[in-house]
Amino acid sequence: MREYTEFAKLYDVFMDNVDYKKWAEYLTARLWDYGIKDGLILELGCGTGTLTELLSRAGYDMIGVDNSEEMLAEAREKQMGSGLDILYLLQDMQEFELYGTVRAVISACDSLNYILEEDELLQVFRLVNNYLDPGGLFLFDMNTIYKYQQILGEGTIAENRDEGSFIWENFYEEKSRINTYDLTLFVPREDGLYEKYEEVHDQRAYSLETITSLLEKAGLKVLAVYDEYTLDPPGAECGRYTIIAREQEKLRRLSK
Repeated sequence: MREYTEFAKLYDVFMDNVDYKKWAEYLTARLWDYGIKDGLILELGCGTGTLTELLSRAGYDMIGVDNSEEMLAEAREKQMGSGLDILYLLQDMQEFELYGTVRAVISACDSLNYILEEDELLQVFRLVNNYLDPGGLFLFDMNTIYKYQQILGEGTIAENRDEGSFIWENFYEEKSRINTYDLTLFVPREDGLYEKYEEVHDQRAYSLETITSLLEKAGLKVLAVYDEYTLDPPGAECGRYTIIAREQEKLRRLSK
């Protein structure tokens, strides 16, 4: 079963531990730091659109891209009656297409860790660079090797709620740096019984050196690397990088 099908219906329930409001405030502050106070913003891997909506309410014209039809269905349902004008596109981030450039691209909640090959991640970075305005920003997060090795790897997470239950088993393979999530869902039916669903999610851990090298190959200049939505430098036990990069080629041509 492919990722985020049945899980899409329960995604917001089980992700209520993520402080999306704090993330939105952080991203907005960093955008303001670089003079981006309005305009078009693209979110890659937007999922059910929680962060997309918060940034829309902050005054940005939002585009959300995701390759899960089910996740986008949840996003569009939440958008109904909200008064927000968000464009959601069903596209793979390795092949996404826009009609023009945007002032910034964001990607949160380790969406980029789903890219399993370096050349594929480089392709995503090149597309981001291509669709950024001159000097536009790329703000994203990625889970670290430490997180997969020491926090998630070989661990099991389970939750039981009225809306449903899940068992999330993790298996980290050191050589390939691939973390496999075996997700089992139990969704209640109207007759009181439960429907069982299974999904398999694969993510890859990348070193910071590899990430920055690929960004540079794609034509993006790394401006800052922080520890998970703070202004602190990443330490040895950093679980999630927050990275800011800038488009530079178009900007350089304009400045000549």
